[in-house]
Amino acid sequence: MEIYIGLIVSFFLIIFSVLENIFIGYILIVCWILFAVIALKNGYTLSKIGKMSFDGGKQSFVVLKIFILIGAIIGSWMASGTIPSIIYYCLKYINPSTFVLSTFIICCITSFLIGTSLGTVSTVGIPLMIIARSGHINLNLIAGAIIAGAYFGDRCSPMSSSAYLVANLTKTDIYTNIKNMIRSSIIPFILSLIFYYIFSVSQPLKVVNNNLSAELLKSFNINFIMLLPAAIILILVLCKVKISISILISTLSASVLAIFFQSYQLKELIYFIIFGFKIANHNTLQSIIKGGGIISMLKPSLVIFVSCSLAGIFEGIKIFDKVKNLFSRLSVSKHKLFGITSIVSILTAAFGCNQSIATVMTNKIMEDCYNTTSKYQFALDLENSGILISALIPWNIAALVPTTTMNVSATGYLPYAFYLYILPIIYFTYSKYSNKNKIKCSCINNCKC
Repeated sequence: MEIYIGLIVSFFLIIFSVLENIFIGYILIVCWILFAVIALKNGYTLSKIGKMSFDGGKQSFVVLKIFILIGAIIGSWMASGTIPSIIYYCLKYINPSTFVLSTFIICCITSFLIGTSLGTVSTVGIPLMIIARSGHINLNLIAGAIIAGAYFGDRCSPMSSSAYLVANLTKTDIYTNIKNMIRSSIIPFILSLIFYYIFSVSQPLKVVNNNLSAELLKSFNINFIMLLPAAIILILVLCKVKISISILISTLSASVLAIFFQSYQLKELIYFIIFGFKIANHNTLQSIIKGGGIISMLKPSLVIFVSCSLAGIFEGIKIFDKVKNLFSRLSVSKHKLFGITSIVSILTAAFGCNQSIATVMTNKIMEDCYNTTSKYQFALDLENSGILISALIPWNIAALVPTTTMNVSATGYLPYAFYLYILPIIYFTYSKYSNKNKIKCSCINNCKC
């Protein structure tokens, strides 16, 4: 019983932190302490709890390395003139009256090509957000379009690590999964395009700062060579080079450009990479072209490490074995089974605070309930629930890192990330009225979950 109470208390603490704008990392530490006490009451020793926490926490080390590199690449891209150059050319070619729609489409294309949401936000999301800031447009709207577009490819790109994770967990062919995902996303994608077009017309870039391009040319050496670090990371990811190596090579190339083309000293560049980029003096770009740096990633890093440690305790005390029992007597049709999977995904994404952890946990909880259905159906349900839902939970890394990187509200983007919630709704509705809706789950009479 205390485990269920702990889950409820933790959930309300997390909601409270979001409503009161309290850093979620502090709340997760409180939740970790709460479940450590619960584990003690259930007979686990301190050393065992420590081991469970460390085993869970060390799963975050690979992700933490990526966070450090993301902070470094943003700082180096700003110093090299890569981000200013992207902004300059976007201002030159994007129509202000379709800016919101263009933002969504650009992020969809980029994320599909490179298969990573964080890479999309870092490469094109930040420049688009800077343009939005200079153009007096609703930043939450642009953040929603960027995040929704970023997870379009994160869900169904052949380059996506989450697509490979789901295929591996469900033992399915990734290309068959991608075909199913694209088919199920057609209507949600079209509806998203319509909504973003409406917002583009009603909320265009009210003032495209005519001085911005001039200020960029004055402060940076702008030309196509400065786009090289962005081109490098796109090419390397398309060639299936590890994302960490791709980011590192791109950062090094940007560092060379910053020294030889933007005339920064090595010590200045190191400062930008560690503490973030700043324009000296009272330049009009000072409040627009700034940010990045390894230090900016410390808070998200704390969140992912503590959440993984908490997940380690959950795994150790077999908390999700108990959660499985909540669904043990449910007989379900196709749409209800997807609904249950979505609910489980919300819980695992909320407590796991990580897209991958949420997917693995949801798979463990729900796999037996799909024994009599197609494994491809299970794969599609996972993709259409947990992979997208994670990005709708503000304290989940899938949402926290993009909003931190773009320096926007942790919750303000939610109403505008249309694709992320239109797809599950449309998919649920279609499943309900589909002729193939009548499915029986093995949980009905002999439930193993």
